[in-house]
Amino acid sequence: MIWGVSFALHERAVKPRADAIRNRERVLEAAKAVFSQGGPEAGLEAVARQAGVGIGTLYRHFPTREALYESVYRHEVEQLVELAKHLEAGTAPVEALRCWLRAGVEFMATKKGMATALAMAAHGSSDLVAYSLERLTNAVGELLQRAAAVGEIRADIDPKDLLRAVLGMCYAYDGTAWQPKVLRLIDVFVDGLRRRPDKTQDRQAREGLPYAQP
Repeated sequence: MIWGVSFALHERAVKPRADAIRNRERVLEAAKAVFSQGGPEAGLEAVARQAGVGIGTLYRHFPTREALYESVYRHEVEQLVELAKHLEAGTAPVEALRCWLRAGVEFMATKKGMATALAMAAHGSSDLVAYSLERLTNAVGELLQRAAAVGEIRADIDPKDLLRAVLGMCYAYDGTAWQPKVLRLIDVFVDGLRRRPDKTQDRQAREGLPYAQP
């Protein structure tokens, strides 16, 4: 009996309670929403209010500001990786790529909202940037390969270059109302990745000339 009680107490100590897990997830989702908006209200108190928890609960899960930022960042990366797998399973290749890149813009909004503190977290954890870059590159690389395999987009696009392009679009704008502009650019950008007929074929079509087979 004593052994059974001790084992139960041990299990309770090492295994997080269901409500604690839910609180942690609520804090992460709330932090994403708050940090994405940016501005002077994007503080930990605002995160706690958005999550519906006390500030003490927030600090029990994330003892420092940097710990929260790093956890949000990793959580967002994992969600993007899972989204890529989901899109591969049930969405047309080009639309899957478009949807993933649009979700990537939301990720960048969160990242921009906590840029300074995240830089501090990354400085203290040298593998943070490498971890996220590898995961995101693999995720978008799978989507690119799938679309290229069916001949819908160019096959010479490097996934890292694609990520850099999206990053550049996101950081080209300041303020808090930049996301709709970037989302429109994403649509234009994806359309630009589509395969086009040979330029000779285009010229001959414009000039009304017969197309000569090579």
